[in-house]
Amino acid sequence: MKDLFDSIPDLSDDTIALRRITPGDAQLLGEFIRDDSIYRYLPTFLFERKFDDPVTVIERLYTQGFEEGSLLLGVYPGAYGRFAGIVEIYGCKESMHKVCIGYRLAPSMWGKGYATRAAGLLSDYLLENTHIEIITASSMVENTASARVLEKCGFTAVTTALEDWGFPEPVTAYKWFK
Repeated sequence: MKDLFDSIPDLSDDTIALRRITPGDAQLLGEFIRDDSIYRYLPTFLFERKFDDPVTVIERLYTQGFEEGSLLLGVYPGAYGRFAGIVEIYGCKESMHKVCIGYRLAPSMWGKGYATRAAGLLSDYLLENTHIEIITASSMVENTASARVLEKCGFTAVTTALEDWGFPEPVTAYKWFK
């Protein structure tokens, strides 16, 4: 991941900002990671849920998380909005010029286009400002909202696969490419 970025990117447009999660976001992040409705269709082993204390999560995001191969940015509606979610880059394969992305938003942000804007802004940045040529994503087949987000961002579902997302049984997931 360090080969991909000289510094943590700070991205924005007229509707959303994607930037470093800070200690000032700890309370909202804590509420976010305890909300099981957000994680219903997500793997059980996401970085922000590894620790009970959101301050510890924030302290380790850009050290341990970065070293483990993922970059998490906060999603903030508007230029100065409050923390409302996470976008993630993970699974970087430098030799293939490929990364995976993921996203998750607070329920109050669902259905308002923020997930589409965040995933689009992140994937556009990766394709235009790094050596990345392929971006992938996965979504549970049951998660039709996530499928719509990826379609709107120009991703194509190329296959389904059984994947280990940490649940008692493997889940069937779409594999998306852009």
